[in-house]
Amino acid sequence: MLPLVILRGTPLEQGRQHGTQLKVRIAANIAVYFDRFLRETLLEREQVHEIAAQYATHIERQSPAYFSNMQGVAEGGGFEFLDIVALNVRYEILYYQFGKMAMEREAQADGCTLFALLPEATTEGHLIIGQNWDWIPEVQGAVLHTHEPDGLQTLAFTESGIVGAKLGFNSEGIGLAINGITTTDDDWTRFNKPAHVRFYEILRQRDFNDAVSVITSEPRACSTNFLIAQPPGFVLDIEAAPDTEGFLSPVDGILTHANHFVNPEALGLTEPPNPRRIYSRRREDRLAELLLAAKPTILEKIQTALRDTQGDPFGLCRHRNLAEPPEQHYVTVTSAIMDLDTKTLHLTDGPPDQSDYQTFSL
Repeated sequence: MLPLVILRGTPLEQGRQHGTQLKVRIAANIAVYFDRFLRETLLEREQVHEIAAQYATHIERQSPAYFSNMQGVAEGGGFEFLDIVALNVRYEILYYQFGKMAMEREAQADGCTLFALLPEATTEGHLIIGQNWDWIPEVQGAVLHTHEPDGLQTLAFTESGIVGAKLGFNSEGIGLAINGITTTDDDWTRFNKPAHVRFYEILRQRDFNDAVSVITSEPRACSTNFLIAQPPGFVLDIEAAPDTEGFLSPVDGILTHANHFVNPEALGLTEPPNPRRIYSRRREDRLAELLLAAKPTILEKIQTALRDTQGDPFGLCRHRNLAEPPEQHYVTVTSAIMDLDTKTLHLTDGPPDQSDYQTFSL
């Protein structure tokens, strides 16, 4: 079962509550990530800390609230600050190295398939988004319900210890889902605002255009795909490379996206070689096929689609491939369905064909 943690007060106070209440799960994630940093990117602990220290100085300037929140997590859980920073910039560290090392050997990372359903595609006429979030099996997740000083609330899934929750929504109906994507231009040393800082800031916007601006108003260090939505029917998928963006909208009331650029050539981009990219395209197409067949759909039909195992172990509902070494194991860590009209979040703790959906609401 995923724990629900309620956070109140200033960013520093929220971080302390996060660190205190999720101490055991954060410690587990620190161990998992430093092991993966070494196994997958060949970075020793000292090297990761050097990267984290450099990023910390930039985050303190870019987002003082995020920086204070990380400080609070470290204080509340009794962790070394740079360990917490490393968790919060793990996207830049890992995805940059995935792209770099793909030029030398087979790239292994893939996973995450998201969707959006316009009101016309749902039985209740609601705007619904979600995804299967595929990642490292041992990662410990949590649900954060924050009460901001200005009255805004957020409800979102995060990896314990990471301040910037990666999928969820706020009390104004702004919803977020994400995919990891890469280009040969990705470079963490650009020190642009990290992905998780942007996730955090998106969920603290009240207006759809302001949420989009968090992504488009300045360049990125590494590529990320963002799905932003807000009732009654605002939906935009943004394939954000370091210096350019591609924009996608629903077709027939449905949008799906996985771990690749839909048309990188049109954006003037090059993706690193990855023989697994074919699985990403198959997952994207398969989810669109299932959701189109279910129109107008209801919650149970969406859950059924996200449990689909066609192409296992590389299907929508991801399982370990025991034929591969442990450092190449990925599973659906959580399956998420968000009704942005009712502000309800349905989440699993593990692959959805093996775990029941828990329901959380604002």
